[in-house]
Amino acid sequence: MKTSVKTSDLALAGSGCGCDQDNSGEFIPNQTQAIFLDNLIVPPLTALKEGLTNVLGEVSPNERWIEIDLSEQKLIAWEGGSVYLESLVSAGKWGRTPTGEFNIWSKFKYTKMSGGSKEAHTYYYLPNVPYTMYFYKGFGLHGTYWHNNFGQPMSHGCVNLPTTVAEKLFYWTSPSLPLGKNSVVASKNNAGTRVVVHN
Repeated sequence: MKTSVKTSDLALAGSGCGCDQDNSGEFIPNQTQAIFLDNLIVPPLTALKEGLTNVLGEVSPNERWIEIDLSEQKLIAWEGGSVYLESLVSAGKWGRTPTGEFNIWSKFKYTKMSGGSKEAHTYYYLPNVPYTMYFYKGFGLHGTYWHNNFGQPMSHGCVNLPTTVAEKLFYWTSPSLPLGKNSVVASKNNAGTRVVVHN
């Protein structure tokens, strides 16, 4: 099943991790407090170093694509049949991570995510979530500063990655981020990397 998301579907992006789609992907310096599962935590207080322009240089003739195995809580980034990168992840615990075949439809160097339930003690408010790559509505791959429990489900549906892994994927995947920009939406001429999510 292949699902494509159009730019006009931005309004539907509220499902998933609770992302705010009205941002520019820029770091917001006055955000000094985050909440995850009733715990106050400190988000990144300074912006990450400026990213790489393109991790691998020229585009390989082999297709780049990402496989996410929910049963093993693992991500493998492929170039054709060769592994570029492999990492443990944390997918949906308090919300289901969608399965199927998708394409990254937007990327934000930083975004804010909030949601969950205060009554159920699953509330979260997470500013400056780094290296976010949305692949289906508001479901995305992104860096994670609020836990280090990779290999176990820990999200509301998104795929939590170690931030160093998310950074590599952010610049390896398409749509390619224009020079000097912090966000991009896929287009016909800048299509998104394929993402396959399965159990």
